[in-house]
Parts: sequence; C-alpha cells; structure tokens
Amino acid sequence: MFDFIALDADPLFRLGGAPVTLGGVATGIVVFLVAWALSRLVGRSLGRLRERSGRSAGALYVLEKMASYGLIVFGAFAALSAAGLNLSSLAVFAGAIGIGVGLGLQGVVKEFVSGLFLIFDRMVSVGDYVELEDEVRGVIAEIGPRATRIRNNDNINILVPNSRFIEGRVINWTLKGDTRRIHIPFSVAYGARRSEVREAVLEAARASPFTLPETETRKSQVWLVGFGESGLDFELLVWPTREAVKRPAAMHAAYTWAIADALDDAGIEIPFPQTDLRIRSVFGHEGEDALETLGLRHGRSRPPNPSAPPPADPSPKEPPVNDAAEDLMTPPDPLDDEEEAG
Repeated sequence: MFDFIALDADPLFRLGGAPVTLGGVATGIVVFLVAWALSRLVGRSLGRLRERSGRSAGALYVLEKMASYGLIVFGAFAALSAAGLNLSSLAVFAGAIGIGVGLGLQGVVKEFVSGLFLIFDRMVSVGDYVELEDEVRGVIAEIGPRATRIRNNDNINILVPNSRFIEGRVINWTLKGDTRRIHIPFSVAYGARRSEVREAVLEAARASPFTLPETETRKSQVWLVGFGESGLDFELLVWPTREAVKRPAAMHAAYTWAIADALDDAGIEIPFPQTDLRIRSVFGHEGEDALETLGLRHGRSRPPNPSAPPPADPSPKEPPVNDAAEDLMTPPDPLDDEEEAG
C-alpha cells in the first residue's frame, strides 16, 4: 500500500514471508501516531462545530465519530503496510485474532457494535434527556466505543454500557419533539369549590416563566382525579419548555411551590389527616341533643321547616369547567414524523 525507505536493511524477523526491519517498524509507528493525532484534531474540530450548531448537532456527531474511527483504522492498516507487512499474507493471522476476539473480547466487541448502532440509529442522540429502567436519568453527553456517558442534573457523570440502550427499555423525553405534557399532583380539603381551585392553579401555571404559550391542542388543565382520605385529589397538566423537561425534579418542585402559593392566596385549605367522630347516642340523646348534653353546644339550633321553600341563590352559578372532558374532545397532535415530512 505504501512504499517507505527502510532505515535498516537487515530484517528483524519475517512474518508471512515478509521481512520486518527496524526502519519499517519505526515508520509504521510514526504513521499510526500521525493518524491518531489527525483523528483527535478532526474530532475536536467537529465537536466544537457541533456545540455551536442547532438542529444539525446529531448529524455532526455521527460525522465526528465516523471520521475519528475511520482515521484510526486507516492509520492502523497504513502502519502495518509501512512496516513492510504484506496484508494479504496475514489472513491466517487475522483469523486467529478473530477467534481470540470472539472468545475473550466478545464483551468489548458487543459494546463497540452497540455504540455504532446508537450513533447511526439516532433513537438516542447527544443532548437527549433519557431515563433507564433502574431510575438512571440525565442528558446524554457522549456515546463512546464502550459506554455512553450520562450527566444528571447534579452534574454527576454516569457511564452506562452501550448494550443497555439496545437491549433494555429507554425513555427518551426529548425525542422528535420540543416538549412533553407533565402531570403535577396536588390535593385540597373537602368543601373547596372546584372552580376556584381550577382558576387559581391555572393562573399560577400560566404565569410561570417555563410554561409554554397555550395553543389549540396544548393547553394547561386541571383534572379532578380522585377522592382521597382527607381531600380532593387534583392534577395540573402543563406543557413546560424543553429545558424544564430536562430538569424534572426542579420542575416538579417549582410547580408545586407555585400551586401552594396560589391556594394560599385564594384561601383554599390544603388537606391534612383528620378523623370525624359522629355521636349517635349519649344518655338517650342523639345528634345536637347529645352534643348539648356533653356541653359541646351552647344552644339548640332551630329544626328546619320542611314546608319552607329553599333559599334562593343570589347569583346564578356557571357550571364548572371539566378540563378532562374537554381533553377527550380535542383531537390529538399529528405525529412528529408527519410534521417533519411536511
């Protein structure tokens, strides 16, 4: 492949019938070091360009890895050729190396091939926020030949074998989309008006700086999801910014704080564990009479008149808005792939 002038005419040994000289070995080492240095230079240049780019960052990362790996492989073959080895005569030797790799280095090869699949498959890319089955989650900082480096929100780097992304379940929170809908649970005490709860919480959510502007298909909503032991269980459904999605713990804490402030300002009570005691009979008395006997009532309330008309409502009430019902009537977003194709 390459013809170099040997520094030493006397061969050190022969491999596959080809003489290996000291000058050839030195030349091969120099060729490989040059290829390795060039690989590092090209990788760093493409890495800086990728950091400054926007939507093309994933494609540049693939190009960066292809150039780095390709230069190293090319340099290895060029170095062997420069050393005076006949590559065609190394077929038997390469076969023995392949058997050794298959038996002793199969784990390394498995992770390397998995890394190549991750790079070219693009289901997970550098910059995506992912979550694995064992609650490991964070931003993908680098996809290496053996492991993928994930940096969580506490700036801790976690090395995960590449094969786990191929064989296990992975949640990609930022794949083909700018945001995701988040559910923030909260509760209020029984007796609170549902419409007031909804208005107060929605106002706080819309005023948050990391809530996206509402559209026809992406609206902030409040759902009543259950009847708890001490109060009504609600959920705030909100569409936060992409950067907020990448920090789920801080995002949930911020929205929960905003909900608590909104409920306090509206005078809506947050529930706490409590037990109601109902007195059926005390010394032959029941209800209000029993409470008065115990000294818990200072007077008796007048019994209601069954013939009296019910008190008139001073102002007509509008039916409360049911966000969950409206959500069922709203058509879903078109698929991201269709949007990209359009």
